[in-house]
This record gives sequence, structure tokens and C-alpha cells, in this order.
Amino acid sequence: MASDKALSQDQAAQELNELRRQIDYHNSLYHQYDAPEIPDVDYDRLFDRLLALEELFPELVTPDSPSQRVGDAPLESFKQVQHDVPMMSLAKVFNDQDLADFEARILKRLDSEEAPYYSCEPKIDGVAVSLLYENGLLVRGATRGDGVTGEDITHNVKTIKNIPLRLTIEGDMPPLLEVRGEIVMSRSGFALMNEEASKTEGGRVFVNPRNAAAGTLRQLDSRIAATRPLKFFTYSAHLSDKVADDAGWGAKWPAEHSKVLELLGQWGLPLNPERATVCGWQACLQYAKDLLAKRDALDYEIDGAVIKVDNIRLQNELGSNARTPRWAMAYKFPAEEASTTVNDVEFQVGRTGTITPVARLEPVFVGGVTVSNATLHNMDEIARLGVQIGDRVIIRRAGDVIPKIVRVLDPPDAGDVDRLRPPRHAISMPARCPACDSPVEKDGEVLYRCTGGLVCPAQRKESLRHFCSRAAMDIEGLGEKLVEQLVDADLVHSVADVFTLSKEPLVGLERMGEKSADNLLTAIEKAKNTTLPRLLFALGIREVGEATALALASHFGSLDKLMAADEEALVSVEDVGPIMAAHIRHFFDNAENDKVIKELRERGVHWSEHESTQVSDRLAGQTWVLTGTLEAMTRDEARARLQALGAKVAGSVSKKTTVVVAGPGAGSKLDKAVELGVTVMDEQGLLEVLG
Repeated sequence: MASDKALSQDQAAQELNELRRQIDYHNSLYHQYDAPEIPDVDYDRLFDRLLALEELFPELVTPDSPSQRVGDAPLESFKQVQHDVPMMSLAKVFNDQDLADFEARILKRLDSEEAPYYSCEPKIDGVAVSLLYENGLLVRGATRGDGVTGEDITHNVKTIKNIPLRLTIEGDMPPLLEVRGEIVMSRSGFALMNEEASKTEGGRVFVNPRNAAAGTLRQLDSRIAATRPLKFFTYSAHLSDKVADDAGWGAKWPAEHSKVLELLGQWGLPLNPERATVCGWQACLQYAKDLLAKRDALDYEIDGAVIKVDNIRLQNELGSNARTPRWAMAYKFPAEEASTTVNDVEFQVGRTGTITPVARLEPVFVGGVTVSNATLHNMDEIARLGVQIGDRVIIRRAGDVIPKIVRVLDPPDAGDVDRLRPPRHAISMPARCPACDSPVEKDGEVLYRCTGGLVCPAQRKESLRHFCSRAAMDIEGLGEKLVEQLVDADLVHSVADVFTLSKEPLVGLERMGEKSADNLLTAIEKAKNTTLPRLLFALGIREVGEATALALASHFGSLDKLMAADEEALVSVEDVGPIMAAHIRHFFDNAENDKVIKELRERGVHWSEHESTQVSDRLAGQTWVLTGTLEAMTRDEARARLQALGAKVAGSVSKKTTVVVAGPGAGSKLDKAVELGVTVMDEQGLLEVLG
């Protein structure tokens, strides 16, 4: 592509016409319909290109160019309001040098070498509005609109709780005061509002807080606005010449912008707590960096820092361009949203077997980093978004949050050849696990899971960690970090391989000396002698916890009998329902799992046959509650032992409770038992009951 200087006037005119068409189109969507198609960073790119070309070809600047105006036309459904002083936009800087150049231009125009003081505040990503007060009483609220003409939104503004309906001014007050600021929706309120809307059929879910705030202010019914979590931050105020001269307020008005804000705060107008006054561009830069570090902790969205010359006399001396003041600048933060293309979708297997779709994207810079992947969460989210491979999408990355797709852009018009997309392909869940080729099955209403269990390499670390844990095989010293090292070093492929480890490769691991290796091998040898309940729990059969493992062992007595049991026999066990029975049957029907069990036996792991017991009726009709910490056994084990004696084990205390077993750390359940006069015993008493 030829450089800009090599462009002919006709080529520049053609490109400018197309840029103006696109900018006008996106302005209309953003300001009039509250439905932007592209994120701010893409819009800024178009606008910056327009300004660059118009600077090279000033003879091509037209009166209706977007560079000569601010925003777009107001909605016709609202009463129009003329702003006495235009609500201008701000020029933008993106780096240290741009900020230094901004100050250099100021000093040159002022013919000064002394750095000025600046008033700094967050650039809030909300809706700019004007509030008009007559003799301290709020009489009008208006949107910015195109900067000259806005929309009357008084009925909605009055519902915002932190906007004073009357200013708290003692004594003299300006007869007419125009206050300007930003209306924003809190992040927490936005999330709650969307959550409630998603539960309602046909409820509108907003894309981001800014869209939600704008949509709320354009409601004709103020009762809707009254339910929305909006707030207002003041950023300036204006006195008309008549008020300044005839009413004598010109002499009373503070000489610095920061002092004006303090005065407005005293009158009851809400100010942003993150504002500051600093001297010189380096201090402004430090302010912006400090603010960026706070960005994710704030309960409202910001996209930069606003920097204004603090002295109002200097502001007037510096004046304005056609669309921006020369004395103010927006230092823009890295965009949190950008548009890109979904090139493919892959399915990742988590450590517990959950399968998650991940979009492979055309790399794009967003949130300060280059992003090429984004989570799609689950198939329901894919359906909600309507996303397909080949789609143009908006992705969002806020702070350290994993990038995600928030919206699919509408497809281009058929005649728009330059923007035609590649063919689109629907996204479907694979029938078999991409890591081990085991069948994939749906788990509940949303999730899908690999059924590979012990043999799935993606689940290897988690299955090993669980297998070696205290409640399972209880291999002391074989914790999470060592499990990761063993898998990463390719020393262990299945849980049975733990019993083939030798000293030499262990000593080569990080932080593993000879003594540590000897201790670990001793613990592994000791673990070979285990019990059937521990083994069943260690195998990681879906939904089989300690209590169920004990119940299965007690019911069948041996592993071979359990492995041979059909689903009908399994559901006869206490607390085993049809779904759990299917999981157990599926686990033992898997040939790879059967192979691992055989290898455990071959490598010396053994367990005694568990005495098959039927449920006793000794505690039949009694309801027990366990609370606090138990030392001799886990609460799941205690629960299973009580159930084996015929007791019902509940999770809460009531008048029907027979006994509460309270260990160290018991809290509200113990208090409730004392209040109701329920029998309370400690762990020793429980052991005596269990025999």
C-alpha cells in the first residue's frame, strides 16, 4: 500500500468519503440506538485515520465531516435541548510521549516554561449529561447529544438517588447553574440486573454497563429508571455570562477547576473520590498509572484518565479547536474490548474431565496484551451467543480475567465485498474425548464430561492427587506439587505406576533428596496394605465419596462382587440412586479401568475382604446431626457408620433431632441444639455408640 503522502487527491477523497460514511453509521448506532457494532478501539482507529487524512488534505475537509462535530443527532422521541455552551469531546493520548507533547503545545501557546497544575480524574465509561439548576433547584437534565443539541431526560435523572434535587447552598447561590458530569451503572448492579433479566423469559440482557446506563436514560417510563443502579459523578460546571456579570458571580467563582469541584461538592453534588491535582505531565502520567492499577477494583468502568489545566484563566487563554478544548486531554488505557475473527474452536479437557470449548482467534491486542484464545464456557453459552466458526466477534479482557466472547457482530451486507467473512461453521460437542478418545457424556443440564477417568491423560494429575490423598490411599509426602513433577517428568501414567517408582528417578526431581525419596518409598510401600472402602474412594468413581465407598464395601463385601453387580443390585445400596449406579457400572465396564485395577494387584496392592453387613435397626427412627471436626474418622465415615445402624443423618438441627455430635469448631448447630434441649455428645460418645 502506498504511503499517505503518495496518495492522490482523488484517492484521498474516496477514502475520506468511505471513512465518513462508516463513522456516521457507527455514531448513529452508538448515540441513537444504543447498539454499537464495534468497540471503542475500532471506532478510534477509524476516527484517527480520518483526522490524519484531513490534516494531509485540508482542502478536502467538509462542513459535515465528523471531525467538525461531536457525537450524533439526538433521538426525535425526546424533547430537544440546546446547550448554551457546547459539550465538547476530548482529544486522546495513548503513551508517555503523547502526554509530553500535549504539555509542550500548552507551554508554547502560553509562551511559558513553567509546567502548569492539572486537575486529574477518571475517564468514566458512562453517559455524559448536563444538569440545570435554577436558584438551587434541579429543573432539567439533558444528554450530550451532538454536543449542541441533546435530549431532555429530566424525568429519568430525578430518579438517580445521588443527584440532589435541590443544592444545599446556604445564603447566596447562582440563579442559574449548569452542572456537567457522567452517569454510570455500577458493575455490581449491572451483574445483578443481568442475572435477574436472564431468569425472565424475554428479559433483555445488556452487553456492558455503559450500554445499560444509556438504555436506561432513554426510557420513557421513569419507573424503569428508578429500578436501575445508576449514579452520577460531577466533572464541571458552567455559569452563563449573564449570571457571571449581572449576578456578580464572576468575581465569586473559584479561579481553579479543582476548587470549582470542591465548591460543587459542598453544595451536595457527587464528586469522584479518585480525582487529584498535580503539577507537570510526569505527575499526570504517574496519576494515570496509579489509576490503571485500581481499574479492576472500582465498581464502575473507566477507560482512561482525564487531564485538565487547572487554572481557568489559562483554560480561556488556550481556547478550543473545532471539536476539542486545547487545555484538556484524555489519557486512554488499553482497550478492554476489541473485535476479531473466530478461526476455530477446540475442546479442552479439565483435570476433573469437564470439557470446555475454547475459541481460537485471529490475534488482537486488547486489555494490554495480544489475545489469541477466549473461553466459550459451555455449549449453552455458544447457543446464547449464536457464535459460529468464521464469525466476527467482540472479545473482552478486564485485568487478569480470562478473555471471553461477549457478542457476535452482525454479518456484513452481501454487497460489501471488502468485509465478506469466511464460510461459517456450526460448533458441536465432540462425541469422544479429544485427550483419550473415551466417550463424552452430558453431566447435568450444561456440562459435558470425559468418561475416561483413570486413563485420561488430561485428568492424570487430578486422579493421582486424589488417589494419594489422606482419605484415599494416604501416601504421606505425595502431595500436589510432587504429583505435578511426577507427571511432567513422565514417571507416572496411571495411579498403578505409583507402586513402580524407584529411588534413582525420584532423587533427580526438584527438592527431592535421598532421605525424602526413602521416606516417600516407605510411605508407598505402607500404602499397599489398604482397605476396600479406601480403595473404592481412591479410584475416583464419579459421585462415590467416602460414605458411599464404605456403604458399597459393607454391602458387597468384596471388590469382585461389586464389579459384577448390575445397576439393579447397586441401587439397593443405601444412598445409591440410578444415576450413581450408572456411573459405577460405567467405571467398571471400562476395560482401561479394569486394567489399572489388575496392575494394582500385580504391584502388591492388597485389601482385606470387607465384612458384608446389612443395615442394623439399632438406631432406627433416630435423626443424628454431625458438626465441627472429628479426629478418629471423617464426617463421611461417621455418617456411613450411623446409617449402617439405621439412623438418619441430617444437615440441620430441629425439634426432631435425636443427637448432635459436636466436635471442635462446632458453631450455630450446637447453639441450636442447646436452645432446643437436644442431646449433645462429643466424638468419644459417638465412638462408644458405634462400638
